[in-house]
Amino acid sequence: MLEAKLKIKNKTGLHARPAAMFVETARKFKSEITILKGNNSANAKNILQVLALGIEYGDEIILRVSGEDESDALKELVHLVEEVLPQEDN
Repeated sequence: MLEAKLKIKNKTGLHARPAAMFVETARKFKSEITILKGNNSANAKNILQVLALGIEYGDEIILRVSGEDESDALKELVHLVEEVLPQEDN
């Protein structure tokens, strides 16, 4: 199991389109992927669960990935959150 702690840099947080992009990316992998925010968690492949976390700009989340492609999954999702999604604001 791998984990990464991330700070959300996208001005709209992980809502609507950014959440859809995140879930779509997570679904490409076989690994189990969980997002933790405070005491709440969500299956990263379930759009309703991700949206229910209410992740906003500046929030810190933990990505927990476990499975055969966990390294690739974590790398791609961290890149998405840190580099791609903030560019969606422009």
